[in-house]
Amino acid sequence: MSKKGIHFEISERKILLRIFDVVSIFVVLYFVSNTFEFDYFTITKENWRWAFVLFVYISVFGTIFELYDLQKSSKIEKIATSIVFTVSITVLFYFLTPFFTPVLPDNRLQILYFYFAILFALFVWRIAYLTFIVSPRFYKKVLLVGETANIQSITEAFKHADPNYKIVGFINCEKKKSDKIKFKGIIEYSPKQIYQVIKDENISEIVIASYNSQSITAEIYRDLITLLEGGFPIKEYTQVYEDMMQRVPVQFVGKDFYKYFPFSRSNHNKLYLFFQRLFDILVSILGIFIGFLFLPFVLLGNLIGNRGSLFYVQERIGCNGNIFSIVKFRTMVKNAEVSGAVWAKKNDSRITPFGKFLRNSRLDEFPQFLNILKGDMSLIGPRPERPHFVRQLSQILPFYETRHIIKPGLTGWAQVKTRYGSSVDDSLLKLQYDLYYIKHRSFLLDANILIKTLSTMIFYRGQ
Repeated sequence: MSKKGIHFEISERKILLRIFDVVSIFVVLYFVSNTFEFDYFTITKENWRWAFVLFVYISVFGTIFELYDLQKSSKIEKIATSIVFTVSITVLFYFLTPFFTPVLPDNRLQILYFYFAILFALFVWRIAYLTFIVSPRFYKKVLLVGETANIQSITEAFKHADPNYKIVGFINCEKKKSDKIKFKGIIEYSPKQIYQVIKDENISEIVIASYNSQSITAEIYRDLITLLEGGFPIKEYTQVYEDMMQRVPVQFVGKDFYKYFPFSRSNHNKLYLFFQRLFDILVSILGIFIGFLFLPFVLLGNLIGNRGSLFYVQERIGCNGNIFSIVKFRTMVKNAEVSGAVWAKKNDSRITPFGKFLRNSRLDEFPQFLNILKGDMSLIGPRPERPHFVRQLSQILPFYETRHIIKPGLTGWAQVKTRYGSSVDDSLLKLQYDLYYIKHRSFLLDANILIKTLSTMIFYRGQ
C-alpha cells in the first residue's frame, strides 16, 4: 500500500486558521514594537492580559465576519473584505476598552502602526495559506464505492463543502451493471483495480456510498475488510456527509433510520434546559426593551410605507405539534393571501419596500420575543412553520415532523446556514440542518449560532 499524502481535515484547517491568525499578528506586532517607535502594544509577562483580549477580539469578530469560512478562505478576493472588517472592528473595540487594554495613545501614528500591523499580518498569512495549504498537494483524495445513482449528488455536495476533498474515482458495486457511466472529473474503476488505484492515486480514504449494503459484492467486501484490517480509513458516506456539510442527509436514510438519529443528550439534560430557558427569558426581556426603542421608527415607516396594521398574527406549529400564535411586524401588503397560503419567495411582490427593509434587518422579528417570554418559542431552534405547509411537507419529506420534538426558535442552525426557503427542495435543505441541530445540540453549538446570527444581520441577509 502506498504512503498516504498529507492532508488537513475541515476542523484541522479551521483550527490552523485561528492559531496562525493570532500567531502572525503577535509576530508582526513584536517586530514593529522592536523596529519602530511603537510602544502602545508590547508583549511582556506583565501585559499578558492585553494579548489575551486581542486574541478574544480577533476570534469573535473573525467568526462574525466569516474569516474562518473555508469557502471564502479559499480565494483572496473573497476573504479580503472579511479581513478588513475584522481588523477594523477589532482595533476599534480594542481602543474603546482601555480597562482591559492599553490606554489610548496620544500619538495617532501609534494607532496607524497598530492597525496596519494587524492588517499586514493577516494578509501575509492568508496568502501563505492559499499558496501552501489550499493546493493540490494537500488535497484529500477519495475513492467512492457504491451504486451509480448516488455518486453524482454526493460528489457535488462534497465539492461544495470542501474544495480540498477530491473524489478521484468510483467503483460500481452493483451486480447488474449497465454500460460505463461517465461523470465529469470522476473515473470508474473495476473492483479488481482497487489496490492499484489506491497506490497510483495516493488515495487517503474510501467512502462507501451504498444505499443498500447488500448490493456490495463478496469480492469487494473481502477487499474492504483486508484494507480495514491494514489500517486504511473506510467511512460510510452519510457520516462523512454529516461531518462535512453539518446537516443530516435524510434523503439517504432508509429503514434503519434509528442509526442516524442518536439525538443529543442536551434535549433531556435538565441543567442545559434550565440555563437555556433562563437565557431565553433574559434575552427576550432585553429584546422587548430594544424593540420599544425602535417602535417609533417602525410606526412611522409602517404609516408611510405599509399603510395598514402594524402587527400580524399567524398560527404556527410549535413543540410536540402544538399550535401557537406568532407575532411579527407586518411586511406584506394587506390581503396578501386572499387566495390562500402560498410560499414566500425571494423578491416577493407582496412585500412592501419598508417591509423588505424590516425583513433584511430582522426588525420584523422583534415582536417574537413576546413568544419566547411566554415559552411558545426559544431563542434557538427550528423555524416554526404554518400548519398548512407542515401537513404538506410531512407527506413529502421523511422525518419532517421530527423538527417538533424541541421548541421552535427565533434563529437556528438552518436560518444561519441557508437563505430563503421557498420550495420543497429548500425545505429539505433546512430540515437537514434542523435535524443536525437537534442531534448535536449543545452550549457550544448555540454560541456558534448566535455569532453567525450577528454575521447574518451585519451582512444584511435577513429573510
